[in-house]
Amino acid sequence: MNRALGSLGLAMRAGFVQSGEATCERLVKAGAASLILIDAGASAASKKAVTDACAYYGVPHRLVPAGELGQAIGKPGRMAVAITDKAFAARLSALLEDTAITID
Repeated sequence: MNRALGSLGLAMRAGFVQSGEATCERLVKAGAASLILIDAGASAASKKAVTDACAYYGVPHRLVPAGELGQAIGKPGRMAVAITDKAFAARLSALLEDTAITID
């Protein structure tokens, strides 16, 4: 998990990450998001809105431990991020495969 979240910070600086629930939903609907990460501490309504959009548009999504997502990207309090680069999303998804929390 630490390796995945550490590389997420690098991706943020490279411009491959957009954050915020509304931004993530917009990117999913536009087909620009390759992977969505949701903080486990997000409200049930926020999780539902983002996961429903991901399910409808076929975008993979993962849940990460509470509080770690915002810290990894240097913006505490962010509950959802969209990865816009396909190659990075595939690599990050592989790193998170064994350690991510399942979404209810």
